[in-house]
Amino acid sequence: MKDSSILLVDDEVAIMQMVEMVLRKEGFTHIYKAETGEEAMGWVRKEAIDFIVLDVMLPDANGFDLCEKIREYSDAYILFLTARVTDFDVLTGFDKGGDDYVTKPFNPLEIVARIKAQLRRKLDARTSPIRHHKKRHDFGHFILDEETGDLIVNGKVVPCPAQVYLLLLYFCKHPNRVLSKEQLFTAVWGYEHMADDNTVMVHIRRIRERIEPDPSNPIFLLTVRGLGYKLVKETQS
Repeated sequence: MKDSSILLVDDEVAIMQMVEMVLRKEGFTHIYKAETGEEAMGWVRKEAIDFIVLDVMLPDANGFDLCEKIREYSDAYILFLTARVTDFDVLTGFDKGGDDYVTKPFNPLEIVARIKAQLRRKLDARTSPIRHHKKRHDFGHFILDEETGDLIVNGKVVPCPAQVYLLLLYFCKHPNRVLSKEQLFTAVWGYEHMADDNTVMVHIRRIRERIEPDPSNPIFLLTVRGLGYKLVKETQS
């Protein structure tokens, strides 16, 4: 995990130095830094980056738009740093290909905790034995295929970003069960006590936009008021 490469993108040098210092104390050595969008793209094009901490406001680029460009070259986990916390901003960031966000001001230890959690999950996925229970989760209107990583809706493959896929997969593995936001956040994002309503809600919305015939009136992924969410699957008689 400590061999993983991390790219810090922020025009506030003090912030980058602070995060870098904490990362190096944790044993990370492959750390790249960029103060502009142009510099960030340079690193993305020539290095295999595992994790990107991306400021939304850069002198030469909007971080959301930059994220979209990065996705043409990299599937790195992208964590936004932002002071913009409206639902619209959060949704924009996720729609551009981001995976999570932290609001400024922040504790650098929180950034490191999120990096370690995600890289640990990635490492576990690489090193764990092949699981024989991988299968196609068939809900009739849509199918989630674990072997191919495809989401198939009405017979057509629908693009599905990594975090959206992982959240839907967790639901598919626990059909007809009410799952709280805290459970979902810990299971999919990999760290406890940092559950964020916006993050979960936006990803629920992104799932519904893909699997529901009418996302505004869901019939598969339901909200259970006061408790969480439930993915409904009819049992076979």
